[in-house]
Amino acid sequence: MLVVVAAAIALVLRAFVAQAFSIPSASMSPQLLVGDRVVVSKLAYRLHQPNRGDIVVFDCPPGAGCPDARDAEAGLVVRGLHGLLEAVGLRQPSTEEYIKRVIALPGERVEGREGSVYVDGRRLLEPYLPPSARTLDFEPVTVPDGELWVMGDNRTNSSDSRAFGPILDDSVMGRATHRAWPLARAAFL
Repeated sequence: MLVVVAAAIALVLRAFVAQAFSIPSASMSPQLLVGDRVVVSKLAYRLHQPNRGDIVVFDCPPGAGCPDARDAEAGLVVRGLHGLLEAVGLRQPSTEEYIKRVIALPGERVEGREGSVYVDGRRLLEPYLPPSARTLDFEPVTVPDGELWVMGDNRTNSSDSRAFGPILDDSVMGRATHRAWPLARAAFL
């Protein structure tokens, strides 16, 4: 009985409050490394809209070619069971979600030039990037209402809005609030 109650609590917390995510790629390095675990607040954006610089987890955008669609056609009960097993660490997390940093907000014009990102014509200061980081040029894009421009911190190795365009803000599952694992690198994000 205790196991059932614990599993139910874990599922409710995962669905509505917070969820752990494992970093599957190097697209957010050096901030987040492959295998790091982050805690994502699902309540954050019920209180406010995403801000520039937030690290967000979102559903794989259309056209991004997600490698893992294992639950796409599964029934509600199967998806719930998979979610429960992921929540308690008995199943490898899905790779249907992406984790990137918010760079531009609705109505803003974003572009890459001269090795940097510019938002509304002003060079974006990005203290989270290493000094040697360079962003390849990309054409100016005005972010539509209800959408966000997201990019990985590892600018030369990230599939992000430069590849698949702005994401729907409705697809954002939550904000990464801290790195919980490994313990030696635990930190607020």
